[in-house]
Amino acid sequence: MQDILPRYLRYLKLQRSMSPNTIEAYRRDVEKLITYLNGEGKTLTQVELSDLQTFAAGLHDIGIGPRSQCRILSGVRSLYRFMVQDGYLDQDPTELLESPVLGEHLPEFLTPQEVDQLEDSIDLSVPEGHRNRAIIEVLFSCGLRVSELVSLRWSQLYADEKYLRIVGKGSKERLVPISDRALHEIDNYLPWRQQLKIKPGEEDYVFLNRRGAHLTRTMILIMLKRQAQEAGITKTISPHTLRHSFATALLEGGADLRVIQALLGHESIGTTEIYTHISMQTLRREVLQHHPRNIRPQASFER
Repeated sequence: MQDILPRYLRYLKLQRSMSPNTIEAYRRDVEKLITYLNGEGKTLTQVELSDLQTFAAGLHDIGIGPRSQCRILSGVRSLYRFMVQDGYLDQDPTELLESPVLGEHLPEFLTPQEVDQLEDSIDLSVPEGHRNRAIIEVLFSCGLRVSELVSLRWSQLYADEKYLRIVGKGSKERLVPISDRALHEIDNYLPWRQQLKIKPGEEDYVFLNRRGAHLTRTMILIMLKRQAQEAGITKTISPHTLRHSFATALLEGGADLRVIQALLGHESIGTTEIYTHISMQTLRREVLQHHPRNIRPQASFER
Protein backbone atom coordinates (compact mmCIF):
# COMPACT_ATOMS: atom_id res chain seq x y z
CA MET A 1 0.00 0.00 0.00
CA GLN A 2 2.79 2.44 0.81
CA ASP A 3 4.11 2.47 -2.77
CA ILE A 4 0.80 3.53 -4.39
CA LEU A 5 1.23 7.27 -3.88
CA PRO A 6 4.91 7.44 -4.98
CA ARG A 7 4.16 5.33 -8.06
CA TYR A 8 1.13 7.49 -8.86
CA LEU A 9 3.22 10.68 -8.64
CA ARG A 10 5.88 9.14 -10.91
CA TYR A 11 3.11 8.24 -13.36
CA LEU A 12 1.92 11.88 -13.40
CA LYS A 13 5.45 13.09 -14.05
CA LEU A 14 6.66 10.55 -16.59
CA GLN A 15 3.52 9.49 -18.45
CA ARG A 16 1.24 12.51 -18.02
CA SER A 17 4.12 15.04 -18.27
CA MET A 18 2.59 17.22 -15.56
CA SER A 19 4.44 20.18 -14.08
CA PRO A 20 5.90 19.99 -10.55
CA ASN A 21 3.24 22.44 -9.30
CA THR A 22 0.39 20.34 -10.71
CA ILE A 23 1.87 17.13 -9.29
CA GLU A 24 2.18 18.77 -5.87
CA ALA A 25 -1.49 19.80 -6.02
CA TYR A 26 -2.53 16.23 -6.89
CA ARG A 27 -0.40 14.91 -4.03
CA ARG A 28 -2.10 17.21 -1.52
CA ASP A 29 -5.55 16.21 -2.78
CA VAL A 30 -4.81 12.49 -2.48
CA GLU A 31 -3.36 12.97 1.00
CA LYS A 32 -6.67 14.54 2.07
CA LEU A 33 -8.40 11.31 1.06
CA ILE A 34 -5.75 9.15 2.78
CA THR A 35 -6.13 11.13 6.01
CA TYR A 36 -9.90 10.62 5.90
CA LEU A 37 -9.57 6.89 5.20
CA ASN A 38 -7.09 6.45 8.06
CA GLY A 39 -9.74 7.83 10.40
CA GLU A 40 -12.22 5.29 9.02
CA GLY A 41 -9.77 2.41 9.31
CA LYS A 42 -9.69 1.83 5.57
CA THR A 43 -7.03 1.79 2.87
CA LEU A 44 -7.14 3.12 -0.69
CA THR A 45 -7.90 -0.35 -2.08
CA GLN A 46 -10.82 -0.90 0.31
CA VAL A 47 -12.75 2.19 -0.73
CA GLU A 48 -16.37 1.99 -1.84
CA LEU A 49 -18.52 4.63 -3.51
CA SER A 50 -20.25 5.43 -0.21
CA ASP A 51 -16.87 6.20 1.39
CA LEU A 52 -16.05 8.65 -1.38
CA GLN A 53 -19.47 10.29 -1.14
CA THR A 54 -18.98 10.81 2.59
CA PHE A 55 -15.49 12.19 1.94
CA ALA A 56 -16.92 14.62 -0.65
CA ALA A 57 -19.64 15.76 1.76
CA GLY A 58 -16.97 16.33 4.40
CA LEU A 59 -15.13 18.71 2.10
CA HIS A 60 -18.24 20.89 2.03
CA ASP A 61 -18.67 20.64 5.80
CA ILE A 62 -15.20 22.02 6.50
CA GLY A 63 -15.80 25.03 4.27
CA ILE A 64 -14.07 24.06 1.02
CA GLY A 65 -15.77 25.80 -1.90
CA PRO A 66 -17.43 23.98 -4.83
CA ARG A 67 -14.64 24.77 -7.29
CA SER A 68 -11.97 23.44 -4.92
CA GLN A 69 -14.13 20.39 -4.18
CA CYS A 70 -14.27 19.65 -7.92
CA ARG A 71 -10.49 19.92 -8.18
CA ILE A 72 -9.93 17.57 -5.23
CA LEU A 73 -12.39 15.00 -6.56
CA SER A 74 -10.75 15.23 -9.98
CA GLY A 75 -7.47 14.27 -8.33
CA VAL A 76 -9.15 11.35 -6.56
CA ARG A 77 -10.64 10.10 -9.86
CA SER A 78 -7.22 10.34 -11.49
CA LEU A 79 -5.69 8.29 -8.69
CA TYR A 80 -8.25 5.49 -9.02
CA ARG A 81 -7.95 5.38 -12.81
CA PHE A 82 -4.24 4.85 -12.26
CA MET A 83 -4.89 2.13 -9.65
CA VAL A 84 -7.13 0.22 -12.06
CA GLN A 85 -4.64 0.66 -14.88
CA ASP A 86 -1.76 -0.54 -12.67
CA GLY A 87 -3.64 -3.57 -11.37
CA TYR A 88 -4.32 -2.49 -7.78
CA LEU A 89 -8.09 -2.67 -8.40
CA ASP A 90 -10.40 -4.39 -10.85
CA GLN A 91 -13.08 -1.70 -10.77
CA ASP A 92 -12.97 2.08 -10.40
CA PRO A 93 -15.03 3.15 -7.34
CA THR A 94 -15.20 6.77 -8.60
CA GLU A 95 -17.22 5.98 -11.75
CA LEU A 96 -20.51 7.11 -10.18
CA LEU A 97 -19.01 9.80 -7.94
CA GLU A 98 -20.65 13.16 -8.65
CA SER A 99 -19.02 16.57 -8.31
CA PRO A 100 -20.75 19.77 -7.12
CA VAL A 101 -22.57 21.71 -9.80
CA LEU A 102 -20.73 24.92 -10.61
CA GLY A 103 -22.39 28.06 -11.84
CA GLU A 104 -20.88 29.80 -14.84
CA HIS A 105 -17.84 31.80 -13.75
CA LEU A 106 -16.56 34.50 -16.06
CA PRO A 107 -13.00 35.53 -15.24
CA GLU A 108 -12.12 39.12 -14.45
CA PHE A 109 -10.24 41.02 -17.14
CA LEU A 110 -8.75 44.47 -17.71
CA THR A 111 -9.31 46.71 -20.69
CA PRO A 112 -6.22 47.96 -22.55
CA GLN A 113 -6.84 51.35 -20.93
CA GLU A 114 -6.77 49.76 -17.47
CA VAL A 115 -3.53 47.94 -18.32
CA ASP A 116 -2.05 51.33 -19.33
CA GLN A 117 -3.31 52.74 -16.05
CA LEU A 118 -1.62 49.88 -14.18
CA GLU A 119 1.69 50.42 -15.97
CA ASP A 120 1.59 54.22 -15.64
CA SER A 121 1.20 53.92 -11.87
CA ILE A 122 4.61 52.22 -11.53
CA ASP A 123 7.32 54.32 -9.92
CA LEU A 124 10.21 54.00 -12.38
CA SER A 125 12.64 55.57 -9.91
CA VAL A 126 12.65 52.45 -7.72
CA PRO A 127 15.05 49.64 -8.68
CA GLU A 128 12.37 47.16 -9.78
CA GLY A 129 10.20 49.71 -11.58
CA HIS A 130 11.20 48.94 -15.16
CA ARG A 131 11.22 45.20 -14.40
CA ASN A 132 7.65 45.30 -13.07
CA ARG A 133 6.49 47.32 -16.05
CA ALA A 134 8.09 44.78 -18.40
CA ILE A 135 6.42 41.89 -16.54
CA ILE A 136 2.96 43.45 -16.85
CA GLU A 137 3.45 44.24 -20.53
CA VAL A 138 4.72 40.73 -21.38
CA LEU A 139 1.81 39.10 -19.52
CA PHE A 140 -0.70 41.29 -21.35
CA SER A 141 0.98 41.30 -24.77
CA CYS A 142 1.73 37.57 -24.89
CA GLY A 143 -0.99 35.98 -22.72
CA LEU A 144 1.46 33.85 -20.75
CA ARG A 145 0.64 31.79 -17.69
CA VAL A 146 2.50 33.09 -14.64
CA SER A 147 4.45 29.81 -14.47
CA GLU A 148 5.57 30.41 -18.07
CA LEU A 149 6.63 33.94 -17.26
CA VAL A 150 8.75 33.10 -14.20
CA SER A 151 10.48 30.29 -16.12
CA LEU A 152 11.04 32.40 -19.26
CA ARG A 153 14.69 32.29 -20.42
CA TRP A 154 16.69 34.43 -22.81
CA SER A 155 17.19 31.34 -24.97
CA GLN A 156 13.40 31.34 -25.56
CA LEU A 157 13.29 34.98 -26.67
CA TYR A 158 13.85 35.67 -30.38
CA ALA A 159 13.83 39.46 -30.43
CA ASP A 160 14.72 39.89 -34.10
CA GLU A 161 11.91 37.57 -35.19
CA LYS A 162 9.61 38.98 -32.43
CA TYR A 163 8.38 35.75 -30.89
CA LEU A 164 8.76 33.63 -27.76
CA ARG A 165 9.17 29.87 -27.64
CA ILE A 166 7.02 28.89 -24.68
CA VAL A 167 7.07 25.53 -22.91
CA GLY A 168 3.57 25.17 -21.47
CA LYS A 169 1.56 22.52 -19.67
CA GLY A 170 2.60 18.95 -20.40
CA SER A 171 5.93 20.26 -21.76
CA LYS A 172 4.13 21.30 -24.96
CA GLU A 173 5.87 24.03 -26.94
CA ARG A 174 4.18 26.88 -28.75
CA LEU A 175 5.35 30.05 -30.49
CA VAL A 176 3.88 33.34 -29.27
CA PRO A 177 4.46 36.71 -30.98
CA ILE A 178 5.87 39.44 -28.75
CA SER A 179 5.04 43.09 -29.41
CA ASP A 180 7.48 45.93 -30.00
CA ARG A 181 6.19 47.56 -26.84
CA ALA A 182 6.94 44.47 -24.74
CA LEU A 183 10.44 44.25 -26.23
CA HIS A 184 10.95 47.95 -25.49
CA GLU A 185 9.98 47.45 -21.83
CA ILE A 186 12.40 44.51 -21.56
CA ASP A 187 15.17 46.69 -23.02
CA ASN A 188 14.43 49.36 -20.40
CA TYR A 189 14.72 46.72 -17.65
CA LEU A 190 18.14 45.47 -18.80
CA PRO A 191 20.36 48.18 -17.23
CA TRP A 192 19.05 47.32 -13.74
CA ARG A 193 19.39 43.59 -14.41
CA GLN A 194 22.99 43.99 -15.53
CA GLN A 195 23.89 45.49 -12.15
CA LEU A 196 22.69 42.42 -10.24
CA LYS A 197 24.95 39.77 -8.79
CA ILE A 198 23.27 36.83 -10.50
CA LYS A 199 23.31 33.48 -8.75
CA PRO A 200 25.00 30.57 -10.55
CA GLY A 201 22.50 28.72 -12.72
CA GLU A 202 20.09 31.69 -12.88
CA GLU A 203 21.85 33.57 -15.69
CA ASP A 204 19.42 32.52 -18.44
CA TYR A 205 16.23 33.60 -16.63
CA VAL A 206 14.77 36.84 -17.99
CA PHE A 207 13.14 38.19 -14.84
CA LEU A 208 15.17 38.25 -11.61
CA ASN A 209 14.74 39.58 -8.09
CA ARG A 210 17.18 41.82 -6.22
CA ARG A 211 19.16 38.79 -5.07
CA GLY A 212 19.79 37.64 -8.63
CA ALA A 213 17.42 34.67 -8.57
CA HIS A 214 14.40 34.05 -10.78
CA LEU A 215 11.02 35.20 -9.53
CA THR A 216 8.27 33.04 -8.06
CA ARG A 217 4.56 33.07 -8.84
CA THR A 218 3.82 34.49 -5.38
CA MET A 219 6.18 37.43 -5.98
CA ILE A 220 4.34 38.30 -9.21
CA LEU A 221 0.93 38.05 -7.49
CA ILE A 222 1.98 40.33 -4.62
CA MET A 223 3.47 42.87 -7.02
CA LEU A 224 0.33 42.99 -9.17
CA LYS A 225 -2.06 43.38 -6.25
CA ARG A 226 0.05 46.18 -4.80
CA GLN A 227 0.25 47.89 -8.18
CA ALA A 228 -3.50 47.62 -8.77
CA GLN A 229 -4.05 49.37 -5.45
CA GLU A 230 -1.59 52.11 -6.46
CA ALA A 231 -3.41 52.50 -9.79
CA GLY A 232 -6.83 52.76 -8.16
CA ILE A 233 -8.11 49.61 -9.90
CA THR A 234 -10.77 47.99 -7.73
CA LYS A 235 -11.06 44.75 -9.69
CA THR A 236 -9.59 41.66 -8.02
CA ILE A 237 -6.65 40.90 -10.27
CA SER A 238 -3.93 38.29 -10.50
CA PRO A 239 -1.37 37.32 -13.16
CA HIS A 240 -4.09 35.22 -14.79
CA THR A 241 -6.23 38.36 -15.15
CA LEU A 242 -3.73 39.71 -17.67
CA ARG A 243 -3.88 36.43 -19.59
CA HIS A 244 -7.68 36.77 -19.72
CA SER A 245 -7.26 40.40 -20.78
CA PHE A 246 -4.98 39.33 -23.65
CA ALA A 247 -7.52 36.82 -24.95
CA THR A 248 -10.48 39.16 -24.54
CA ALA A 249 -8.71 41.99 -26.37
CA LEU A 250 -7.89 39.65 -29.26
CA LEU A 251 -11.46 38.38 -29.53
CA GLU A 252 -12.94 41.85 -29.42
CA GLY A 253 -10.43 42.89 -32.08
CA GLY A 254 -11.78 40.19 -34.40
CA ALA A 255 -9.28 37.35 -33.88
CA ASP A 256 -10.44 33.81 -34.67
CA LEU A 257 -11.11 31.63 -31.62
CA ARG A 258 -8.77 28.92 -32.97
CA VAL A 259 -5.94 31.43 -33.16
CA ILE A 260 -6.54 32.46 -29.55
CA GLN A 261 -6.58 28.78 -28.56
CA ALA A 262 -3.17 28.27 -30.16
CA LEU A 263 -1.68 31.39 -28.58
CA LEU A 264 -2.92 30.45 -25.11
CA GLY A 265 -1.83 26.83 -25.44
CA HIS A 266 -5.28 25.44 -24.66
CA GLU A 267 -5.63 21.76 -25.46
CA SER A 268 -9.41 22.05 -25.91
CA ILE A 269 -11.30 24.76 -27.78
CA GLY A 270 -13.93 24.48 -25.04
CA THR A 271 -11.53 26.11 -22.60
CA THR A 272 -11.10 29.04 -24.96
CA GLU A 273 -14.83 29.49 -25.58
CA ILE A 274 -15.32 31.17 -22.22
CA TYR A 275 -13.97 34.32 -23.85
CA THR A 276 -16.96 34.43 -26.16
CA HIS A 277 -19.11 34.91 -23.04
CA ILE A 278 -16.89 37.76 -21.88
CA SER A 279 -17.09 39.37 -25.30
CA MET A 280 -20.89 39.05 -25.35
CA GLN A 281 -21.05 40.80 -21.98
CA THR A 282 -19.03 43.67 -23.42
CA LEU A 283 -21.15 43.81 -26.58
CA ARG A 284 -24.34 43.90 -24.52
CA ARG A 285 -22.98 46.76 -22.41
CA GLU A 286 -22.03 48.70 -25.53
CA VAL A 287 -25.51 48.25 -27.01
CA LEU A 288 -27.17 49.39 -23.79
CA GLN A 289 -24.94 52.45 -23.60
CA HIS A 290 -24.93 53.57 -27.24
CA HIS A 291 -27.98 52.28 -29.12
CA PRO A 292 -30.51 55.09 -29.63
CA ARG A 293 -33.38 52.93 -28.36
CA ASN A 294 -31.58 52.49 -25.03
CA ILE A 295 -30.44 56.08 -24.45
CA ARG A 296 -32.78 57.93 -22.14
CA PRO A 297 -33.66 61.43 -23.39
CA GLN A 298 -32.33 64.20 -21.21
CA ALA A 299 -34.97 65.91 -19.12
CA SER A 300 -36.04 69.25 -20.53
CA PHE A 301 -36.02 72.19 -18.15
CA GLU A 302 -37.69 74.61 -20.57
CA ARG A 303 -40.98 75.97 -19.36
